[in-house]
Amino acid sequence: MSAPTIDPTTSSLLPSYDDETTRRLDRAHVFHSWSAQALIDPMPIARAEGSCFWDAEGKRYLDFSSQLVNVNLGYQHPAVIEAIREQAGRLVTVAPSFANDTRSEAARLIAEVAPAGLDRVFFTNGGADANENAVRMARLHTGRGKVLATYRSYHGATTGAIALTGDPRRWASEPAMPGVVHFWGPYPYRSAFHAADEAEECARALEHLRDTIMVEGPATIAAILLETVVGTNGILVPPDGYLAGVRELCDEHGILLIADEVMAGFARCGEWFAVDRWDVVPDLITFAKGVNSGYVPLGGVLISDPVAETFDERPYPGGLTYSGHPLACASAVASITMMREEKVIDYARSLGTDVIGPQLRALAERHPSVGEVRGLGVFWALELVRDRDTREPLVPYNASGPAAAPMNELAAACKQRGLWPFVHFNRLHVVPPCTTSADEIREGIAILDEALEVADRHCG
Repeated sequence: MSAPTIDPTTSSLLPSYDDETTRRLDRAHVFHSWSAQALIDPMPIARAEGSCFWDAEGKRYLDFSSQLVNVNLGYQHPAVIEAIREQAGRLVTVAPSFANDTRSEAARLIAEVAPAGLDRVFFTNGGADANENAVRMARLHTGRGKVLATYRSYHGATTGAIALTGDPRRWASEPAMPGVVHFWGPYPYRSAFHAADEAEECARALEHLRDTIMVEGPATIAAILLETVVGTNGILVPPDGYLAGVRELCDEHGILLIADEVMAGFARCGEWFAVDRWDVVPDLITFAKGVNSGYVPLGGVLISDPVAETFDERPYPGGLTYSGHPLACASAVASITMMREEKVIDYARSLGTDVIGPQLRALAERHPSVGEVRGLGVFWALELVRDRDTREPLVPYNASGPAAAPMNELAAACKQRGLWPFVHFNRLHVVPPCTTSADEIREGIAILDEALEVADRHCG
């Protein structure tokens, strides 16, 4: 069966397929990430607006996933769309070796909202290649080879980024890039250090990191790479003092601190960058996702002055054809401008403090399957358990097949009720767009209240 033809004499060259045709062509030609191709049937999305999207049959879904935790400004923000359209009319593409006014303005704005001293931006196409380039810069700047990263982390799926990743997604790509050493970061609810409280967790996690540096050899370590707030692997907010302690260890041994803010940055944590909450200044910050809500692929590395100076008269040996693409940079300029004008940072912070946090904690009191509520801004997780006393996870670590059934049932219950969830292992994440209204938050949490009865049935 041949593909439908498009009449070039009409006003649009873009398709407008029905649901069946879209699914058929998807199955025939699209190879999906992280999936067994014959076992999936992706749902076509017909349209989206604000914090919601609709399928081809007109069913509305309130998006509590922000797609992949990137649609921070919500869907179809008119100012961002108009900026992309305007830039396409001016200059649709230009190689990175040229200067371009939109690229220059995007870099200026990003540096302006970053911590002091990070004034240069290397643009990439997304978060994985941002982390790849940050590590390359750190190795070249220090002349050292090793990079430390945590086990509970995700840094991307390219060769280097997946090696830096600590979660099971790296297993299939091993053996991977040499020189990566993983360590345990703080996680008070499931402490690897048998800590009694957050202060003890912080102290013991820092001591563990100090010991890891000692046995790996401080003079061999180029950088420590951390998700400022761990994202997919649990929305783990670091205890107060932890990031400052890591900064001190880095300074003591001449190690660079790289903050992966791909998921945590640009309002998600109620700050421009999550490090701002703890007044810690990294040597390099990687970003993507929220910088333009994923409207056009864009990422980058914010570079401190000492690292940037390394390449003043020494060529930086890296680049991408689409680095600083004008359409992507136009969307970033509009996004940052709108975040300022609409006070999205303040709104996201108060949404977490005044609405999401209290609503989720009230939810936890009604459901024995909720072991812990944690988060900040518009970045929250419910840790689901079979037993609150033993803290046995609702499903095992990295569960699949029948073992993952309770979480799959929970996700299906949410979708049936018109809520699109974000689930990972035994956790249900609450990560809607940062512009979601308080009423929509309450609507979504009311659906979670009903759906969690599915999880409660698995409690002992």
